[in-house]
Formats: sequence, C-alpha cells, structure tokens
Amino acid sequence: MLSPLLMKKVFKKVIVAPDRLSIAQRIQLTVQDPSKVGILGCDASVLISGASSERSAPQNFGLRGFEVIDDAKSQLESTCPGVVSCADILALAARDSVDLTGGPSWSVPLGRRDGRISSAADAKALPSPADPVSVQRQKFADQGLSDHDLVTLVGAHTIGQTDCAFVRYRLYNFTATGNADPSISPAFLPQLRALCPPNGDPARRVALDRDGAESFDAAFFKNVRDGNAALESDQRLWGDGATQGVVQKYAGNIRGLFGLRFTYEFPKAMVSLGGVAVKTGRQGEIRRRCSRFN
Repeated sequence: MLSPLLMKKVFKKVIVAPDRLSIAQRIQLTVQDPSKVGILGCDASVLISGASSERSAPQNFGLRGFEVIDDAKSQLESTCPGVVSCADILALAARDSVDLTGGPSWSVPLGRRDGRISSAADAKALPSPADPVSVQRQKFADQGLSDHDLVTLVGAHTIGQTDCAFVRYRLYNFTATGNADPSISPAFLPQLRALCPPNGDPARRVALDRDGAESFDAAFFKNVRDGNAALESDQRLWGDGATQGVVQKYAGNIRGLFGLRFTYEFPKAMVSLGGVAVKTGRQGEIRRRCSRFN
C-alpha cells in the first residue's frame, strides 16, 4: 500500500514550478478530466496521445500540464509499480494544485482504474465555452450533479486560463451583430480586445479570472456578477435565476470574511465529481505510462 504521505511528497515536487502561473495552467488539465460529464467518466482518457484521441479534440485545444502527470506517474511507478492509476493521479493533482495556490485541501477517494478507450468524438460531452446554462445544466444533471455543483466547479476557473480562440468571437461580431457580447462590462471589453485583437494569435493565453490566475479564491464569482468573465459560458451563469443565486452566494461575505462559502463547498463538489462513472476492478487497467494504453 502506497502511503498518502509519499504521494503528497511526489505531487508537491512535480507540481511546484518556478512561476505559480504554470500551476494555474496545470489545474485546467487536472480538473478537466474529472469535469468531463460524459459516457466514460473519470478514467484519464484525456491523457492518451494520438491523432484521434480525446486529447486531440478541438474542445481540448490549449490543455497543458501533461508533463506534470507523466512525471508523477514515473516517480510513483519507480517506487510502487502498478499501484496508482493515472485517473487517481489526476484527482490527486487537482487537489494539490488547489492547495498549492492557496485553496482548500480534501481527502481524495482512491481506487479508480484507467479507461481503455480515448476518442476525440467523446469530447463532445465536455462543457463548451459557448454553452448556454441549459446545456451546461443538462450535461451535469445527466451524471447526477446539481446546479450548485455546476457553479461551484466552474469556480475552478479562478486559477485557470483559456485561449483567445475561445474568447475573440465575443469581442467583435457576436452573433453576427457587428458588436461585442453585451454581457461583457464596458470596462472589461477593452482589456479583452487588447489581449485578443481581430487577427491576433488564437493560442494567446487569457486569465479566466480578471483579478489574476495565481491564487485560488472566490474573486472569480465577483467578476461573473460584474460582467467580467472571459468565457461566455461562465458569464451566462449570472443570467440564469438558479445559477445566479449560487454565484451571488459565493461573491458575498460571511461576517465580513470573503470566500468562506466557496472554500467550504468546492472540496465537496470535487469529491462528487471525482466519483462520476468511475471504473474499478476489471473495468479498466492501471497504465504503466499515462499517455498510452498498456
């Protein structure tokens, strides 16, 4: 049995980087696979490399951090081969990425197996940056997750980044109107346009939290409330009655202290999410390398 202390030591070593922004980039990967609300569940299928694998799908354009998972897997295999799955490594790395950027920590249930299928076609089950709340809601509800879970988990964007490719369409000719998305605040629009000019680099990185991608906190929800969300799907959470209430709750204070509700609720939502369609026993395998099947 591999000790939790050893696993924590390995993850701290491989996740900590010279600049904290790289940690922010990596949580997008470590949270992305569990947040896939589709058929295959949390099985590390996004880690498989190949021309038709899930990693290659347009929805996963811009994902980074694969080398962190590979490094952790290599170190764990050298100590206890065939014990820790890549799916469990993703769940643990998500937890430790949050912890290392000032967020909460939590106990991660282990025992997942790695999937034997990775298809670009399955990525259609991923939440899209352009999804209206109704579509986001259905994708989560299909796996037993609530509106509250949806908003809470989107809060991981407090330290995430996206690419201009997923933002630019909102800035210049939204829905063929010749204007910007009216839900973007007038103060935020010039900032986004400066980052993502009409003919600029589609892969240029944009912080999902206007207040910075380096710290895990609840400021993201204030930005959603104020029209300062980079992604359309995030901003739409303020326009729906049910999800707006959750955003408002997280954007407020408890006895003058900001962020306590989100810090308390996020770990619970991650545990729920990490249990979606988990493979155990003979349903999967423990890969020797996370980027390919055994």
